[in-house]
Amino acid sequence: MSLFKIFDVSGSAMSAQSVRLNTTASNMANANSVSSSAEETYRARSPVFATAMQQANEQYHSGKSGRAGGTMGQESAGVNVLGIVESQKPLTVEYAPNHPMADGDGYIYRPNVNAMEEMANMISASRSYQTNVQVADTAKTMVTRLLRLGQGN
Repeated sequence: MSLFKIFDVSGSAMSAQSVRLNTTASNMANANSVSSSAEETYRARSPVFATAMQQANEQYHSGKSGRAGGTMGQESAGVNVLGIVESQKPLTVEYAPNHPMADGDGYIYRPNVNAMEEMANMISASRSYQTNVQVADTAKTMVTRLLRLGQGN
């Protein structure tokens, strides 16, 4: 595996975790919103990730993997964000006839955002992002040391 591919892999991971953090922030920002109908109510969202194996497999099968007898290109598999999906969990329906947003039957609708799950998601995404920053920094240090070897120091 080329040392420079590490930057591609950790970069794709940082990008994916950034999407995850943004989605979590959106969920938290809308956690206490209220609406008068189920159709207008915010629903929790989450990103869907997939390993970038298609490109890695093509490199392996074309002989460009950089390793004899490689492991199906897994040495350079990053991550892709396939999209963002809405949660199918039921919304919270609350009887509040005096609320200004109540519907004709006196109900208000709250999002299906679980604040505890979102906090755990935020911590996990943040740590994963930090880890990938460290990976990229370590690779940069290795490249710098490799270049210094050529200087004869």
